[in-house]
Amino acid sequence: MERNDSAKDPSTYAAGFPVTSPTPVSSYHPVLIDVPGRPIPLAVRVSAPAVGSDLPVIVLSHGHGPSNFVPSFYGYGPMVNFWAAHGFVVIQPTHLDATFLGLREADDPDAPLYLKSRAEDLRQIVDHLGDIERTVPGLAGRVDAGRIAAVGHSAGGHTVGQISGQTITDPSDGSTVGAVDGRFGARVMIAAPGRGEDMNGPAAEPYAALTSTDFDGMTPKVLIVTGEKDWLAFFSDRQDWRRDAYTAAPAPKTLLEIFDAEHGLGGISTFDAAETTDENPDRVAAVRALIWAYLRSELYPEDPAWARATAALTGGTAPVGRVESK
Repeated sequence: MERNDSAKDPSTYAAGFPVTSPTPVSSYHPVLIDVPGRPIPLAVRVSAPAVGSDLPVIVLSHGHGPSNFVPSFYGYGPMVNFWAAHGFVVIQPTHLDATFLGLREADDPDAPLYLKSRAEDLRQIVDHLGDIERTVPGLAGRVDAGRIAAVGHSAGGHTVGQISGQTITDPSDGSTVGAVDGRFGARVMIAAPGRGEDMNGPAAEPYAALTSTDFDGMTPKVLIVTGEKDWLAFFSDRQDWRRDAYTAAPAPKTLLEIFDAEHGLGGISTFDAAETTDENPDRVAAVRALIWAYLRSELYPEDPAWARATAALTGGTAPVGRVESK
């Protein structure tokens, strides 16, 4: 069986960035995981390339958007399909704040965002990765359980932060929640909320749990992806608030800022979404290719994908963004 190896020279390009040739993708859902104390089983969707072995894994955490189905494992097709076609097994949980579940108004101290439960979902997926692999037809024996990445958008970015040492205060008992889970070898936070102390807009009332967000303990290497124009006074009066995961957290961190992008970064969460304020398919194509390259090089240090991608980014006549590191 063909191994998952992109360290060789790339054979094609996506949005001007070198990537490997795509393969057909299969998707299977739901895979159900019984989690003690969770009101319903954790349901995940698994998308994987039809060929290849020793496949790395992306656990993708969705956002807390207004649509009925986008904030769930039904969303993020533009990203998922690309990453799976280029060699990753992508596992998407449906968190308890998914709109169609009807739990946002539940009498639960973790509602409406379910920040604690979200982070636990990611840990449970890794705990049950073998079960997931055996359940999905044709996937058994093809997953590299030693190469797992966590990626999240918006509230999902915050979820990735929580398994990377970012902390919040548990509203139910005042305890500190958030710790580094070393089983994740790469981490990407896309358009994540900033520091809690600067969340001074109207959102501080319905999303009070976010007001305790702190990045002091977020010590692992993380790629922070932001949109240059991603700002809403509803959350903070600081226009650079969503860069805090980069600026307020200790090194090592890398920032990928996408020029002119707003919160949806062109529409990464779904195709033709009314909630995307900056619809731009070319921007989506660039964002997913750049994240793919970063993950390849983080999980396979010998793979020059990220170096090639950043060279293409800076070498173009009209770059879509910029990268800085600390």
